[in-house]
Formats: sequence, structure tokens, C-alpha cells
Amino acid sequence: MHTETLNRLQHDHNFAVINRKGERRTRLVLVLTLLTMILEITTGMMFGSMALLADGWHMGTHVAAFMITLYAYRYSRAHAHDQTFAFSSGKVGVLGGFASSVALGVVALMMLVESGERILAPRIIQFDHALMVAGFGLFINFVCALLLKDSHQHGHSHDHAHGHVHHHDHNLKAAYFHVLADALTSVLAIIALYAGKQYGWNWLDPVMGIVGALIITRWSFSLMNETSPVLLDESIALKHKTAIKDVIENDADNRIADLHVWRVGPDHFAAIISVVSHHPKAPEYYKALLMQSQGLKRYGDGLRLAHITVEVHQCQGEDCEG
Repeated sequence: MHTETLNRLQHDHNFAVINRKGERRTRLVLVLTLLTMILEITTGMMFGSMALLADGWHMGTHVAAFMITLYAYRYSRAHAHDQTFAFSSGKVGVLGGFASSVALGVVALMMLVESGERILAPRIIQFDHALMVAGFGLFINFVCALLLKDSHQHGHSHDHAHGHVHHHDHNLKAAYFHVLADALTSVLAIIALYAGKQYGWNWLDPVMGIVGALIITRWSFSLMNETSPVLLDESIALKHKTAIKDVIENDADNRIADLHVWRVGPDHFAAIISVVSHHPKAPEYYKALLMQSQGLKRYGDGLRLAHITVEVHQCQGEDCEG
């Protein structure tokens, strides 16, 4: 009884990102980054280079971020089709990104404190050895960047209305830019070490450590600002709400009594809409209006409404005029 209608009305709640190629490459990048981190931290302490030590700690933050990324991939895949979450495991990666941003802030603070101590109490630096290790670290960053460059473009998530939709893997894209930031820190370390060796500017080494810490801090706040609104179900921008209202209210005498839109995955949004009309139609009619609207297909580049719930009320008298 009602089987056909039930099947038509049920939503697919799988909004998790599946990117096996990206997952494999992230695992390889994790191993390379971990080995380089150990090498740079060890040699930074041995040779007295704060810039090299800072670069090693910066790579350590990437190790943590990559481990979180891999865990998020595996956890999301394991819970993609069960009832653990109301709207699938699409936000697991977002939570991991927020955790990484907090860890980055702590590491940046440690680097600032250590660099300040090195400015007040300079140490002897073995420039040749430190330069060699810093150059190796930059090479590893370059390899990791190549591995992650295109992988984030081959992920997909499931859209209940359109099947599998290819889009950018935002978590892996963040990891890619994280590697680029680490490469920049390596460049700063090399500049500081070279200047110290050639011109005796030993003070530049801890200064570059501070610069590296500021870069990490800025990335940390950027990631925190990007992930926290998603975790807190922040609503969409007013212009997108207005666009949704215009699509519905420009059709006949419809009025929207209540509207809620929030992110349910890295690239998908859910909407609950209450419509009032003198001549109401079936909810599928209003859903079709929204899905056909070109201006609502992507958020940022537009808006993708992947899960729409519409309740319809018939208006009596003159209550919904105007």
C-alpha cells in the first residue's frame, strides 16, 4: 500500500564526499610529511635553527590534518548509508577541519614563544647543514603539492535528484593549500638561513619563525571561520533567501510563511519551506520551481538545494493578500 508514493517522496540522505584517489594520495603525502617533519625538527634542534624548527612543527600540523582527513574519509564511507546521522556523515570532514584549526592555533602560539626566546637569547646556527635539510623539506612539499593538485577535482557526492554529481573535494583542496603554506614556510627558512650565512643576519632566523607562526595563525582563523558556521547550522546569505522567496512568490499568489536553509554536506543544502496560497498545489510543484531555477544551483557559485521539504497551506479570505 502506498509503495510507489512512498518511494517517490523519500529522500536520499547521503551527502558524504567519496574520493578514493584523493584518499590514497593523502595517505602517501602523510607518510612523506611525517618523515620530513621528524627530520626537520631533529636537525633544527641539532643545528640551532628556529626557522627550520618552525618549518618542522608546521609540517607536524599537516600530519595531524592529514590524519584527520583520512579518518573523516573512512568514517564518512562507513556511515554513508546508515541512520547514525540525520543527514548522513557529510559534516564529519567539517568537524575535522575545525579540530585542525584549533591545533594550528596552539602550534602557532608555541612557535611565537620559541622565536621570541631565540631573539632574546640567540643560538649558534650550523647554516650548511640546516640549509641542506630545509632544501630537502621544500622538495618534499613540492612533491606533496603535485600529488594533491588534481585529486580534489575527482571526488563525488550523491545528489538525490540528479544521481552522482562531480565537484571539488573541499577537504582535500584545503589540504592542498595547507601544503602550499608549508612550502612557503620552507622558503622563509631557506631565506633566513642563507642571509644568516652570507651576511651574518642571525636575527632573521627567529624573525622568519615569527612570520611562519603568523601564516599558520591566519590559516587557522580562516579555517575556523569557514567550518564553525557549518557546524552551527548558520543560515545562508540574505540574497540567497531572497532568491528562494522570489522563485516561489513570483508564481501565482504564493507567500512564504517560514523558511529555513542550512548546509547538510560540504556542497549541499537542505531547505524547509512553508507556503501559503489561495490556490495551493502539491509540494512537488514548488520543489520543481526551486530545482529548475538557474540561480539556485550552487552556493558561492550559486546554491545547491539537495533536500527540500515543503508544507502547503490554503489561505482563506484576504489573509495572504499583498
